[in-house]
Amino acid sequence: MSSAAPTSAFARVAQIAADRRVHAAFRWLHLQQPQVLHWQSELVSIPAPPFEERARAEWLCNRFRDFGLSDVRIDAVGNAVGLRHAALPCEDAVLLSAHLDTVFPSGTVIEPRLNGTRLEAPGACDNGAGLACLLALTAAFEHAGLVPECDIYFVGNVGEEGEGNLRGMRHIYDEAPWRDRITAHLVLDGAGHEVAVTDALGSQRFQVTITGPGGHSWTDSDRPNPITVLSQAIARIATLEMPASPRTTLNIGTIEGGTSVNTIPESATARIDTRSTAPEQLIRLEVEVHRAMEDAVLAANQQAAQRARKHAPLAFMIDKIGSRPAGRLRKDTALYDNLFAVDRHLNIHTEPRVASTDANIPLALGVPAVTLGGGGEGGGIHTRAEWYDARGRELGLRRVLLLLLAMAGI
Repeated sequence: MSSAAPTSAFARVAQIAADRRVHAAFRWLHLQQPQVLHWQSELVSIPAPPFEERARAEWLCNRFRDFGLSDVRIDAVGNAVGLRHAALPCEDAVLLSAHLDTVFPSGTVIEPRLNGTRLEAPGACDNGAGLACLLALTAAFEHAGLVPECDIYFVGNVGEEGEGNLRGMRHIYDEAPWRDRITAHLVLDGAGHEVAVTDALGSQRFQVTITGPGGHSWTDSDRPNPITVLSQAIARIATLEMPASPRTTLNIGTIEGGTSVNTIPESATARIDTRSTAPEQLIRLEVEVHRAMEDAVLAANQQAAQRARKHAPLAFMIDKIGSRPAGRLRKDTALYDNLFAVDRHLNIHTEPRVASTDANIPLALGVPAVTLGGGGEGGGIHTRAEWYDARGRELGLRRVLLLLLAMAGI
């Protein structure tokens, strides 16, 4: 992937950066770093487990109103939405989003600790850093009097983590006004100022279950054992080819079943995670998982029938518990050109990455999108020891602001 940007894109970014209103926004971002960190600490203290993001969404909506956004609301699935109107009516719109939810379950103790520029708390970086960037830019627009050429939607969305399955983004792109207007989408997720997720890692997750009559390990020893049969299916799945290009992975994440050592279990369950940058590989793995389960259960039932014993046969179920489409930011888009132009202007070495983020949904639909960090540094992601350090955040904020203005106009 080339790091060179067309001269026209670079010249436009330089022109935007020289605008006095943009200078005012840069100055506000420079002077208000302590305030941004305070907002981050405050929002992180509001728990937002999967499917329980409402309180944090309400807090964000209040800030949106404080910063002059219009049409502020919480939508049908819980996304916090605000609008910065264009100077004149415009059909196009740009979307800037950061996910509200964390991986931490309800009841997790969250007591943010601030030590200088360092914030320690579950969710401090993921996605405290992204949400803080969203807030900082919303406020900078208001204080600097920035008016875009097309509408900008500011969104704190639900459902990015785990079994949230990108439900917030799916809802946005299922709605006609959004789907028909958005010409570019910038996703803010975590820390950093060099990484740009331009390739959406597709994934599918399955819960596979085998059920049977169960029984006593001695008196019912002729009955098929769901754990044994599930293990046979898993052993076959584990031998499947995983190409290096396009990179494809499969993981058996959990196995459950049984009640005691001398009991033939009535059920056994496993959860399987498949990932690839190529949609056809995900389809292939889904077919192979079905075949492995079906063949293992069929073979066990045939063996039981040959023994002429009367008992219920084994059965299997496959539930898809997650699906994230793959996609890619095309090199012939304005967003691609402007991303590299902004990074060139700021002397940032762009690091294109492959990852699964909210950008999966727009990229799969052909909408240009990229996921960026909100600046600063972070670590301990998805652990109770998670941390964020705001040193260097300002460069990340400038990067996102310039790219947003390059796409929305000024």
